[in-house]
Amino acid sequence: MYIDLNLFARAQYLTLFKRRFHPRRWAYVLFFTALYALMWCIVAVGRALDHLLFPGFKRQPVRQPVFIVAPPRSGTTLAQKLMSLDEDRFIHNALYQTIFPSVFYQRCIDALIRLDRRLGRALGRVVAWAERRWFGGWDDLHTLRFNQPEEDDGFFVYTFLTEAVFLLFLHVDELWEAGFHDALSPEKRRKVMAFYRSCLQRRLFASGPDKTILSKATQSCGAVESLLEAFPDARFITIVRHPYESVPSHVSVFWPVWRKHSPELKKDGPESLAYSRLAVRWFQHLFEFRQKVDPKQYFCIDYRDLTHDPQAAIESVYRHFDWPVSDGFRRKLAQATRQQRAYKSKHRYTLEEFGLSKDYIQQELGPLLDHYALPR
Repeated sequence: MYIDLNLFARAQYLTLFKRRFHPRRWAYVLFFTALYALMWCIVAVGRALDHLLFPGFKRQPVRQPVFIVAPPRSGTTLAQKLMSLDEDRFIHNALYQTIFPSVFYQRCIDALIRLDRRLGRALGRVVAWAERRWFGGWDDLHTLRFNQPEEDDGFFVYTFLTEAVFLLFLHVDELWEAGFHDALSPEKRRKVMAFYRSCLQRRLFASGPDKTILSKATQSCGAVESLLEAFPDARFITIVRHPYESVPSHVSVFWPVWRKHSPELKKDGPESLAYSRLAVRWFQHLFEFRQKVDPKQYFCIDYRDLTHDPQAAIESVYRHFDWPVSDGFRRKLAQATRQQRAYKSKHRYTLEEFGLSKDYIQQELGPLLDHYALPR
């Protein structure tokens, strides 16, 4: 199981010794480090058992995986949720499956779920309560539930090469490669992608060996070239939302966590600006990538189309990749579209509150705005 120990040590050093001492931040970092080490060891044991008990996973092919890749707050969750309704074609990763990327643990958890159903779902009710308690405060930003489709970023937490580290470790520029895998050395890129492939192999082997993996990972905006190298037959679906909306929304998701462990931070401080630069660079990198991939393997959805008529947007994806739409899937899409139209987000944010401006976005992303006819 791969982990970038150099990046891990660098993050610890910068946060503990290169920032002004704050007992709350130290407590958070030390608690995270202990929990991280524990979970890493638990998962490593499960993955080692896979080699003994389920060696067939190593021969599991990952054929034409579908990657939904777009900057955060661009509708990737909605797109994955809708496409995952096509259960005859796709298999996705739920949150608990990204936390425990092991055939052994998945089989144990699935058996526990079946047993709980026979016994009246007492455990299920406890888990539902825990989800509301732990994740409920995020529902207006990003709904988290253990058994719902979730980003593949959870896999990368164990490598420490994930944007999620910026929730706690605020040195974005110094830890840049955590959120930008294409900036890694070729050797590290191969190791990270080999680990990722093994996670997808295990998922397919455990639950759907003949299906197509449907992955969503916003941080893969900085890893699309690595993904194409590792999965040359992959299909890429991206979504373009106006950066005026996407970038500040991206930063606003992390802000409540930053304020918990570092209350001295300012909303328009250097941390927000550095993190917004990462978001902007993802836009640029993904925009450049469209010219490096076969058009038959790439499709871009306009966020406005996705939110206005989700069913039509997803059906346009299917037409592009020449995937048939079954009657059952079409009915599910229609129902989900009706539900989506009734949804109203309560999340509010502006560029200015994080020290950003429309002039900055236009300067950095002018060609992208023009290409997709996004108003300046």
